[in-house]
Amino acid sequence: MFLPEPRIYREMSVEEAIFKRRSIREYSEEPLRLEDLSQILWAAQGVTNPNRMFRSAPSAGATYPLEIYVVVKEVEGLEPGVYRYIPIDHSLKLIREGDHSYHLYRACINQKWVLDAKANLIITAVYERTTSIYGERGIRYVHMEAGHVGQNIYLQSTALGVGTVAVGAFYDEYVEEVVGCGPEERALYVFPLGYER
Repeated sequence: MFLPEPRIYREMSVEEAIFKRRSIREYSEEPLRLEDLSQILWAAQGVTNPNRMFRSAPSAGATYPLEIYVVVKEVEGLEPGVYRYIPIDHSLKLIREGDHSYHLYRACINQKWVLDAKANLIITAVYERTTSIYGERGIRYVHMEAGHVGQNIYLQSTALGVGTVAVGAFYDEYVEEVVGCGPEERALYVFPLGYER
């Protein structure tokens, strides 16, 4: 499913988004708008040049070891399910149907904001993409890249009035099972998304 095109120019400056950025754990009942989810995904890993080589977050040697999944609970115009973000054409690929937010909540040690969110982003890593070039040091580069992506998610969410919080406390294998990722992928981060109350 192709996503709405990202908007490049907005009213909130980067400086204002940095100033206002906070971890938000309480969300309204309002469904997440598809265009807002699209914008946040683009900020996380979207392609930023015509030859499709570079993305919104830096990556050591442009190896791009990260994958982003979305566990959708309530997003306008999108059926509940688990999706994988495809940066090259800014689209979502359905991995499994249905609302899996309760299972993700359990995998995240019953953190209420994971269950209350209208969607959750899950960042996984395929370490081999980077370590095959940089050896063991590539592990560090993958973690640095995850931090870059996490900050982009925070700042873009802030600019849109979407609340989020970085979640690192979870059972890795359970999260990986929920999103249905490949055996070479490792879960690194979960970001619940919902409009601030």
